[in-house]
Amino acid sequence: MDVALGFHRFHFAFTIAYHYLFPQLTMGLALLIVILKTKALRTGDEVYDRSARFWGKIFAINFVMGVVTGIPMEFQFGTNWARFSEITGGVIGQTLAMEGVFAFFLESTFLGLFLFGEKRLGPKLHLLSAVAVWVGSWLSGWFIVATNAWMQHPVGYEVNADGLIILQSFWALVTNPWAIWQYMHTMLGAVITACFVMAAIGAFYLLNGKHVAYGRVFIRLAVAVGLPATILVAFPTGDTQALLVARHQPTAFASMEGLFETVEGAPLVIIGQPDMEARRLDNPIEVPRVLSFLTYRRFDAEVKGLNDLPEEDWPDNVPLHYFSYHIMVGLGTLFMLVMLVSGFLLWKGRLFESRPILWVLMLAAPFPYIANTFGWMTTELGRQPFLVYGLLRTADGSSQVVSAGNTIFTLLGFMGLYTVLSILFLFLVRREIEHGPEPENPLTSAAPAAAAI
Repeated sequence: MDVALGFHRFHFAFTIAYHYLFPQLTMGLALLIVILKTKALRTGDEVYDRSARFWGKIFAINFVMGVVTGIPMEFQFGTNWARFSEITGGVIGQTLAMEGVFAFFLESTFLGLFLFGEKRLGPKLHLLSAVAVWVGSWLSGWFIVATNAWMQHPVGYEVNADGLIILQSFWALVTNPWAIWQYMHTMLGAVITACFVMAAIGAFYLLNGKHVAYGRVFIRLAVAVGLPATILVAFPTGDTQALLVARHQPTAFASMEGLFETVEGAPLVIIGQPDMEARRLDNPIEVPRVLSFLTYRRFDAEVKGLNDLPEEDWPDNVPLHYFSYHIMVGLGTLFMLVMLVSGFLLWKGRLFESRPILWVLMLAAPFPYIANTFGWMTTELGRQPFLVYGLLRTADGSSQVVSAGNTIFTLLGFMGLYTVLSILFLFLVRREIEHGPEPENPLTSAAPAAAAI
């Protein structure tokens, strides 16, 4: 690989991985805030209203961080990836522009109303502003995912005489079947992140014996939403996404499964280590024939291995791709287990007194971020060596003017800047958590725990 190209890729990978730490929480929190505001309006319980205000502040901090860290990526399209932008701008420019003009402004405008206009708006319009923030954040997610899905599975285009890719059908772009399933999988991942963060703060309050009423509301809502989300992210959205990869990106599918030889009745590998020199998977723990069944709904179906596919189309880092996929799936399975146990204890009325599971919920908060990051790594590493699968190779999309030295210089600058931003972010969030949802002089009448979600 060209040295400059390698740094271009790492530069963008670093900035986008850091950036996505923030939108995944805001997209998930937007839904949970709407539920809290709806409960407040229906029950008149101030605990729900104050909970929504508290999480609105956490949302706002993450939103600002997402904006600040997202802007550099737009510039990288014109610097590090100038040829990619020139060739594909006629397609991706549509969705990226609509994300900024429509979704971002919808979300940011109504977020201001939600944070500062409650007294003027009244309860119903304040709920409506929360709904608008939710719609804006999820609409923003749709345009971004639709852009990425087109890069994974290009549709509705033609290549003109100058070699530029031109959009032929806007509706084909925004209704791409790949985009639909990838979007649902991504949004559910965001909801899981928000549920685990909300449960973690609720568990922290209960374990410390403060803001107990709010801690119970946080955990109850997080488990009620998080339990179905952890199931749906695996089936049907994750399963269907894997089927699309198997159908349209066979090299990516074989890579993430660690399958080198074509097999009839392929096993599902739980764990193993890819050996690229011997082209095999060392020390595999397998479930016989299950991969064939999950992929083609037949236990004896043939699944293509990497050795029978063009090597020039293999992902350029098969081990990293394989481990990224298995870390994502492994963590997703653990999330499901944690939510199932929490849901059972909640149903039995013992969750709030079960200190071991409260500790698990509190300490689990970072892991959805890890799972979502490795999930996106699985998607992006699998598409390599293409920027637009089957149409534009990564080596043909980078800038020939921006040198490796320039890229390293700006990368170090971003790392330093993001370190400062991280410290500021953690300080602001910690301050909000320590203050809690209650006012400075809480009224005794508002203290009892809210009714069941």
